[in-house]
Amino acid sequence: MAFPINDGNFSASFHLPSLENELCLRHGKMVKEAGCILSNTAGKDPLEGLVMIDTLQRLGIDYHLREEIEAFLNTQYMNFSSPNHLPLDVFGVALRFRLLRQEGYNVSQEVFNNFKNEEGNFHLIQENDVKGLMALYEASQLSMESEDILDEAGEFSAKLLNHHESEIVANTLKHPYHKSLARFMVKNFLNNIDIRNENIKVFSELAKIDCEIVRSIHQKEILQISNWWKDLGLAKELKFARDQPLKWHMWSMSVLIDPNLSEQRVELTKPISLVYIIDDIFDLYGTLNDLSIFTEAVNEWDLTAANQLPESMKISLKALFDITESISTKILEKHGWNPIESLQKSWKKLCNAFLEEAKWFASGKLPKPEEYLRNGIVSSGVHVVLVHMFFLLGQGINKETVDFVVGFPPIISFTATILRLWDDLGTAKDENQDGHDGSYLECYIREHPNVTVERAREHVSHLICDAWKKLNQECLSRSPFSPSFTKACLNVARMIPLMYSYDDNPGLASLKEHMRSLAAHLESKPF
Repeated sequence: MAFPINDGNFSASFHLPSLENELCLRHGKMVKEAGCILSNTAGKDPLEGLVMIDTLQRLGIDYHLREEIEAFLNTQYMNFSSPNHLPLDVFGVALRFRLLRQEGYNVSQEVFNNFKNEEGNFHLIQENDVKGLMALYEASQLSMESEDILDEAGEFSAKLLNHHESEIVANTLKHPYHKSLARFMVKNFLNNIDIRNENIKVFSELAKIDCEIVRSIHQKEILQISNWWKDLGLAKELKFARDQPLKWHMWSMSVLIDPNLSEQRVELTKPISLVYIIDDIFDLYGTLNDLSIFTEAVNEWDLTAANQLPESMKISLKALFDITESISTKILEKHGWNPIESLQKSWKKLCNAFLEEAKWFASGKLPKPEEYLRNGIVSSGVHVVLVHMFFLLGQGINKETVDFVVGFPPIISFTATILRLWDDLGTAKDENQDGHDGSYLECYIREHPNVTVERAREHVSHLICDAWKKLNQECLSRSPFSPSFTKACLNVARMIPLMYSYDDNPGLASLKEHMRSLAAHLESKPF
């Protein structure tokens, strides 16, 4: 069974001309105007150029000016270690450092030694330099393992910033740019910038129009996903499982942010949906014997091996096989490479990890925390999703990269570690999840009975911080993967706090608002 996108044309895309002509023309003019503003300003004042790039990124519209930004940052990189470069204060140095590292330039942390006193402390930076301290804290979020200078910078700036009670400082400490999704922080950012500045006014107006265009594209995608999900019929057959196609598509929308990747987002939501459904089968429905048979059928990739299973599990298995075949066919037609074996391998790894967890908890014996985490990284489903995404992006597909991505490379492993540990912190319990699949926190406390829950949570937070450092390292290291794939992996890690934390995260409020607007549009459309 195939599940085509709209008219079945995988190369069909939602481009700007499909929207109201007047809005499109206005958008195009504003993109050109923004480009002129950036080029003219950056040429005259490099620091102001850095500030503008930061603004464009925080407004989520930097993708329109990739070439201009890349050219400017390349010049900044060439001048980074030059003795003749323009001297900058801590704000300028930290901002330039962060922007360069974000784009993959491996600049040295030692540039911050210039702000230390003779004793090696950061006391040359004043407590009232809030802008400089915030920039320093933001820069520290791109630290890698063993980068003590950046770690010290982060601790020093956080300590002083905690003395300030402004909203912008609090948001910087809780939600630094590098670990947040810009698109869901735009409204919060606009509340804290000087809209009277003519250049900022142009950028903010462009961001608002851009948001409308992106929302329109997402609405079309949601309609496709909803029709696909309804036709698939799993929600009707699996009453115990989650029925949240809109929420699942939020992953795709947040990870693949380029508006022109519409077909890829729609296709990616399909395996994401199946990860959730199969997870529910293992957590909420199947007996251990049923789950063993289900896993064996996946390992053999043979539907006849599942004849003994309940009908709902057989239907789910058939959906898995059909969707994997459908996606593989589309990728073969578009990119000339059949990924069927690679996709099958990723599903086999996931189901075997799910089965391992089911065996642990059926026996009532929790594994050691390290063993749980090793398996939990696989059972997070991140590998399955990112393998599909790699092929859907279609960039740099060859035997080397295929073997690497299927083999669970570090960039995927560290992303999965962040998701698993965030999920296991239990900051947000899914209202539809009543099953018990354990957590790292539970295993850790069982292993260390004298440790309080608070200290155990601090330990998990430390592990998440370490995983981020390793992920930063991977993003700066030579890699066979395309920049698009690397940034998408980062976006998965950035999306995790929004999906697994229901606190005062301003991005979460924006995410919910975006979902509500899409849902309202969907309800107005007949199926």
